[in-house]
Amino acid sequence: MQIKKTYRGVNAGMLCDEVRGLLQKQGVVAVQTESQTYGLSSGATQSRITLALKMRGSQEKGQDECGSVHILGSPRDETKMLLDVDEEHCPGEKLAAFQEDLDFVLGAYEIRW
Repeated sequence: MQIKKTYRGVNAGMLCDEVRGLLQKQGVVAVQTESQTYGLSSGATQSRITLALKMRGSQEKGQDECGSVHILGSPRDETKMLLDVDEEHCPGEKLAAFQEDLDFVLGAYEIRW
């Protein structure tokens, strides 16, 4: 399952922290695997953050990742998020609850196409 969102006026780092906290509430551990900042010719910067997702307790059981989150912050004041989850390892009701919380917290900033 994929969840795709675009926000205006939300910093990539803040979005990452909020996503991590809301996933943790649903029993999903988000571990930052990459964080990069790119300089653009205009002098502005672009940020890219990648998180690996695991169900809480999976480290002990040796379970692999159940998904990932990709966050891209642009200098145009837009931040995009792509959450990609294997539903076999993360129940749909947890994803639905996560999406509901995310929409409540950041819905006012979302750009709807």
